[in-house]
Amino acid sequence: MLLCYFGISILDHSFEMILKAAILHRGGKIREARDKQTIGFDSCVRRSLSDDFRFLTKEQALTLQTINSLRDAAQHHILDISENLLYLHAQAGLTLFRDILKSVFNKDLIDEMPVRVLPISTSPPTSLNALFDHEVEEVKRLLNPGSRHQIEASARIRSLAIMEYALQGEKIQPGIGQLRHLMKRIQGGETWNQLFPGVASISLVTEGIGPALSLRISKNEGIPIQLVPEGTPGATVVAVKRVDELGFYNLGRDQLAEKVGLTGPKTTAVIWKIDLKSDPSYYKKITVGNTKFDRYSQNAIPHIKEVITKTPIEEIWKNYKSRIVTEN
Repeated sequence: MLLCYFGISILDHSFEMILKAAILHRGGKIREARDKQTIGFDSCVRRSLSDDFRFLTKEQALTLQTINSLRDAAQHHILDISENLLYLHAQAGLTLFRDILKSVFNKDLIDEMPVRVLPISTSPPTSLNALFDHEVEEVKRLLNPGSRHQIEASARIRSLAIMEYALQGEKIQPGIGQLRHLMKRIQGGETWNQLFPGVASISLVTEGIGPALSLRISKNEGIPIQLVPEGTPGATVVAVKRVDELGFYNLGRDQLAEKVGLTGPKTTAVIWKIDLKSDPSYYKKITVGNTKFDRYSQNAIPHIKEVITKTPIEEIWKNYKSRIVTEN
């Protein structure tokens, strides 16, 4: 874990430095008037995407913000990144660093440093699908009854959740409750693309071999990437956006209630109990014009049904009402 922290931190810091150098090289500024410190990582990425000195693509920004979010997690939380997943981020990061060095400074990284320091792995990932399948299966193994590896499983799933949130456009560190929720879903048999829809909307593109190997994160066809408005609380710079969000989140609260056989208020109680709104695979607040709507995906139906088979709805309803009385 210590090596993981140093590796991700060095990669993150290297990008902040080359982004600032590239912005200055293109005639930009990296310090606001009267500020003692230079701009931070997110501001560097945003300026690198701006029309004034654009040298990054939105897809490249996805790689950067994932590395930055992992660095934050490694510094403040227990984080366990597998060899395969660390290789993915290291090789994708190296490829991007080489791309920036070439496009902005017209230098080839291979000519500037010895090949022996380039990332290598005895078991590099063959595909994103195989990688995440393996990661989810490993978490499931750690959660086997009697294994007593809850902490290890939590640290392992955190690295996957961080990548998902970064791609969704949220710069947050998942809490213990969110990690436990993901682990319950893994134990329930959900597949990785159900658990991590943002990751499922990208793919890996590899070119070359040996020191010239390039690995890039690319969005799947039909999935656009949008710039997140500056100043949005807890937001990254860019986010993978679904083409048809209303098609995916196609249920209102009352429609969801009908599907699970509950009244609207009792469905709200279950949503509160399991913190359903914290998971983007189940819920999203969608804005149409000036109006915002709470929308739920079809994935929420079996999840709620499973909850009410384990905990009586009257118990959930009683606790929910008590919470409302307490808050008022």
